[in-house]
Amino acid sequence: MALDYPKVRRDASVSDDYNGTKIDDPYRWLEDPDSEETKAFVEDQNNITMPFINRCPIRTKIHDRIKEMWDFAKYSCPYKRGDRYFYYHNTGLQNQSVLYVQDSLDGEARVFLDPNKLADDGTISLSGTRFSENGQHFAYGMSKSGSDWVTIKFKDVASGEDLPDVLERVKFSSMAWTHDHLGMFYNRYPDQDGKSDGTETTSNLNQKLYYHLLKADQSQDVLCAAFPDNPKWTCGVEVSDCGRYLIATPTEGCDPVNRLFYCDLEALSDGITGLLPFVKVVDNFDAEYEYITNEGTVFTFKTNLKSPRYKLINIDLTSPQMENWTTLIEEDEKDVLDWAACVHGNRLVLCYMHHVKNVLYLHDLNTGERMKTFPLDVGTVVGYSGKKKDTEIFYQFSSFLTPGVIYRCDLTKNTLEPLVFREITVQGFNSSKFQTEQVFYESKDGTKIPMFLVHRKDMKLDSSNPVFLYGYGGFNISITPYFSVSRLIFMQHFGGILAVPNIRGGGEYGETWHKAGMLSKKQNVFDDFHAAAEYLMKSNYTAASKITINGGSNGGLLVGACCNQRPDLFGCVVAQVGVMDMLRFHKFTIGHAWTTDFGCAEKKEEFDYLIKYSPLHNIRVPEGDTQFPSTLLLTGDHDDRVVPLHSLKYIAQLQHVVGNIPKQKSPLLIRVDTKSGHGAGKPTAKVIEEYADIYSFIAMTTGLDWQD
Repeated sequence: MALDYPKVRRDASVSDDYNGTKIDDPYRWLEDPDSEETKAFVEDQNNITMPFINRCPIRTKIHDRIKEMWDFAKYSCPYKRGDRYFYYHNTGLQNQSVLYVQDSLDGEARVFLDPNKLADDGTISLSGTRFSENGQHFAYGMSKSGSDWVTIKFKDVASGEDLPDVLERVKFSSMAWTHDHLGMFYNRYPDQDGKSDGTETTSNLNQKLYYHLLKADQSQDVLCAAFPDNPKWTCGVEVSDCGRYLIATPTEGCDPVNRLFYCDLEALSDGITGLLPFVKVVDNFDAEYEYITNEGTVFTFKTNLKSPRYKLINIDLTSPQMENWTTLIEEDEKDVLDWAACVHGNRLVLCYMHHVKNVLYLHDLNTGERMKTFPLDVGTVVGYSGKKKDTEIFYQFSSFLTPGVIYRCDLTKNTLEPLVFREITVQGFNSSKFQTEQVFYESKDGTKIPMFLVHRKDMKLDSSNPVFLYGYGGFNISITPYFSVSRLIFMQHFGGILAVPNIRGGGEYGETWHKAGMLSKKQNVFDDFHAAAEYLMKSNYTAASKITINGGSNGGLLVGACCNQRPDLFGCVVAQVGVMDMLRFHKFTIGHAWTTDFGCAEKKEEFDYLIKYSPLHNIRVPEGDTQFPSTLLLTGDHDDRVVPLHSLKYIAQLQHVVGNIPKQKSPLLIRVDTKSGHGAGKPTAKVIEEYADIYSFIAMTTGLDWQD
């Protein structure tokens, strides 16, 4: 049915000149989150969206089934700090997982930190934690309402008591303790005008590195590094395994590249008293260097230098020039080195990605020789623990149909056999009724794209199956198999198919795959996604009206651009916290960091390709009898990663262009949540409500029937 959308003011006086091209921006006023007009717009939109969703006759059934299936015990890998073990546990429906402590693996578990006690509604979450090297002190970051802003506090581990220290103005921060256990390096931003609660849009610039001495006031913290000539830089730091060196890796943006500096902390005769005398090993952004471990002055790094699938190299700080670097483990011919960790002194655990499925190996640190392959099913290593001084590792496996299995391997044994430490199960879910398959289809330019399909074994290939097509395609992020209760319900109770194409822009095949979907090649990402839908229809899985496309953040951009370009391919669009204004994204909070993947409209050659796909600027009435797909945008008032203005401006323009034409019966709606951010740390109760709303919208607009 056609909806009566709110009347929204268009300001014809606002426009920008991009190198001679005038672009109107009639909803610029929606960029002010605090104006009464913006608040009224949000309220008006929610007042048509929520009643529409609540009219879904099976919403209660969807909500209750999600809640019922979500109510299973969840665990993280245990990890050892000092003489104690720690792990996260959620009994099922707790808003936040609780951190537990044990004196031994079979000892009694006690609550160490319960974030649920920080806020009655669960909207304060942990965001970054770090124990001191001896395990006696604990630093933990707290985020309110999903904001990227973090407040760091400290605990005495033995007593569990909070220390008086409080660190503010923290965002995108390292937490690196010195090995004398007296203090910690961290990053913070300067004070800014106006508020800093996650609802502001102010650009985040001039991050600095500080050292905090325990029990000192933050005003006494020592400034250790600043980059006034490069205000967009952020600077991650890590203390080496031996405790002697501080490794710094400045970055500018989201590209997997960084500079590489170090400081010999033992050479500081007066201790940490001011700007650190960093030695610059790499002073460019040609490649990524990630610290793995060191033996004396010989440091091992994971790098993509001339190796798009990554390798391990050794750099001796006594002769750090590039011509003296050596390769410890060569780049694999096919597989991508996902991560590496040092354990048990001279062992390396290496996790590779083989056609978007993880494989796990043990190598010798001294020779690079492979010593063991750990057995893994088709899926993802979603958790790992084990440090250089530990004699055991834990790793957690998950897949589309496996909620989680945690393995423990004792590395002191002659025969290395990982044993099941803990298995996570979901009541009322029989995985044997479902199957996962991986297919490869051709994109527009002939590139073969892998896609996971998960569905009931008794599914019929009669083009009638509803499909949930999820994609991301950016920032070198790989979308690997993982367990999702809400998607299982889509498969179990709607007879649906989950389809996850590993489109270009991600890291599934290394940096080459990433670069094939960024900057001027971003259209490849959309073409790959369109081709996935076409493959599913051509192979008789489904029909266009049965396909729901979904993505969040950069994936929200993906589905926004795709439904603009091919409205005939999709029946429903669910865009979560999407980047929709590709001409102005860099002006808000941390948006400037994304120019490495997107480009910047202030440069003519980059404007020329951005304007062609920017979701906000390419909304048109579909040709012929085709309607614009049913659309639900979702955002949160405290999203200071992708600020809500993207979704607000997009829905205003979409309703203006398409909403009132006679043929458009499919709804075009937005759901704006309060005390909610980009997604991380969202309380369970809010997550369940959001999924219930999403699947109710999908059910209503694509005609799904509930199957008990």
